[in-house]
Amino acid sequence: MAGSLVQVATSTVTSSTAQVILTGINTDDVYLFTWVGVTCSNDVDTNQIRVTKSGTADTTANYDFGDKQLFAGTSYTNGQVANQTSIFNLYQGINTGEAQNGLIYLYNFNSGSEYSYLLRDQVSYSYVPQLQGVVGGAVHTVASASDGIEYKMSVGTLQSGTFTLYRVV
Repeated sequence: MAGSLVQVATSTVTSSTAQVILTGINTDDVYLFTWVGVTCSNDVDTNQIRVTKSGTADTTANYDFGDKQLFAGTSYTNGQVANQTSIFNLYQGINTGEAQNGLIYLYNFNSGSEYSYLLRDQVSYSYVPQLQGVVGGAVHTVASASDGIEYKMSVGTLQSGTFTLYRVV
């Protein structure tokens, strides 16, 4: 059946962890990366997402992204940045209930001659406190194959969460 998901890799964090890397992208299919119930160790921290090359996160300044951030307590903002070392967004903290959930569709990751594209949606309950969401897209401007995703926090560590990589068939 078209549009089915096949689990490629998963990781559940239950104690302080610096990062989660999920690999296994080895076909030209679209892939889906999800995270659920992510909490962190540091107040007012943001998530960072990077593509992996041969299982190692690419930390070069080759990430461009744009998004719309929606805030329950205020309005919205439009964001766009180029030449970053990761895709980042959505501040969260350490109080009860502060967590993130999200998903990213991954395109052209197995191609050695095209950029890797990402289409993302994520929500969180932030340190403000307020509900917030982000929808946007990103591109890793390196024309080489990517085999996975790294998820980490910009300052602190991950405390909990479930991370899963799927192949869309």
